[in-house]
Amino acid sequence: MTTVQQYVFFDFEMLCSNRGMPFEDMEGIRLGAVKYNIETEEIAYFDRYIRPTNLRPLSSFCKKLTGIHDQDLVGADGFRTVFDDFLMWVGGIKRSRFFSWSPSDIFRLKLDAERHEISPRTIKKIDQRYVDFQAIFTKRVTKENVSVERALGFYGLSFHGQQHNPMHDAYNTLRVYLSFVNDPVKSDFIMLNQFIFNDVEFISTNIKGLNKKLREKLISDVHSFIMDLRDIYKIKDATKVTKRARRLAEKYENILINRSSMFDQNLMADIRLLVDFSHELQLSYEEHTNHASKIMILPESIVLPMNELSLKRGC
Repeated sequence: MTTVQQYVFFDFEMLCSNRGMPFEDMEGIRLGAVKYNIETEEIAYFDRYIRPTNLRPLSSFCKKLTGIHDQDLVGADGFRTVFDDFLMWVGGIKRSRFFSWSPSDIFRLKLDAERHEISPRTIKKIDQRYVDFQAIFTKRVTKENVSVERALGFYGLSFHGQQHNPMHDAYNTLRVYLSFVNDPVKSDFIMLNQFIFNDVEFISTNIKGLNKKLREKLISDVHSFIMDLRDIYKIKDATKVTKRARRLAEKYENILINRSSMFDQNLMADIRLLVDFSHELQLSYEEHTNHASKIMILPESIVLPMNELSLKRGC
């Protein structure tokens, strides 16, 4: 397999209306992208207007939101030409990894490519190398979807350029990505603030104290969960307790990635117990529902590790 040599961040501006519009009809009207060379760190830029098949005048709402005017589109090239030029600018799909902030951009690419009868093989190659970076950032850092501007703010950065200019949006998404990759300590502190604490900055230089505080919080949360746990549940109640266990595991499981190397092995071992418990509980729930059971009985083997972790409270 060809080694990835560059990252391509791309963004579409689309036809829009404050009265609502089916996504299928929201043709791309501007494509912006940045290309980041992994070895040299050089950045190249791409920005093109696209003439849509629907050339009705843009609404005032769409003009204000996108900064695009009718005259920008009338003389613009159609999607096929712009896409061909984009591929020429990329310079090689197989050596590229493609990113955007939310999957709407890859969906837009697929729909407009189909509309203009572009080879599905080409789109499939891009899709196979595509990453929804917003989804990764949400799962690993922020817990909820945020804007590119807010994501930059977590790292003490401000938005460069004009929002809703797709090239500027793509460039700033790249900046968030580089911050996420190159500053794992900051990323993990943001994650702790978003998932577990309200403010951990005051102990950012005391890693031992941070691990102690995290372990205390983990055991307290597990203890509260175990105190409410029963041996037998009606299936409708089993659904709720299974979801609650999953949410509790999601609260802590990012620590297991430990990109910053801040978290100690004892803490991570306790979190693995929680994650494994959540997984086993889910499997037990699925087994009961697959057999149309009206109740779920929790085996002691599933609950015992959590009981033991709960007993560490105050130790």
